[in-house]
Amino acid sequence: MDWLISFPASGNEERKYLYYSVVFKDRKKGNSKSQVSLMDIVDVAEFENNYPHTVGFFREPIDEDTNYGFNYLEIRVIRCIEEFWKFLNDLDI
Repeated sequence: MDWLISFPASGNEERKYLYYSVVFKDRKKGNSKSQVSLMDIVDVAEFENNYPHTVGFFREPIDEDTNYGFNYLEIRVIRCIEEFWKFLNDLDI
């Protein structure tokens, strides 16, 4: 799908993952980055109907001028939403 989801360092304390405020970019559509609720991303047919997803975690901020050859700290294949929540929990986001 080529989506980038960036989790801010603060501002989501005491929230469940579904209600986290994140920065989202759809690289295929060329959309600019926008701040949305994680629920707005995972609760759409494009996400729900296209499992498995490959997700990666990296600590560098998303920058338009940066080469997208990311160095992931962890990469995982998820097959359902529960595995996505587990991925976030394992990362302690």
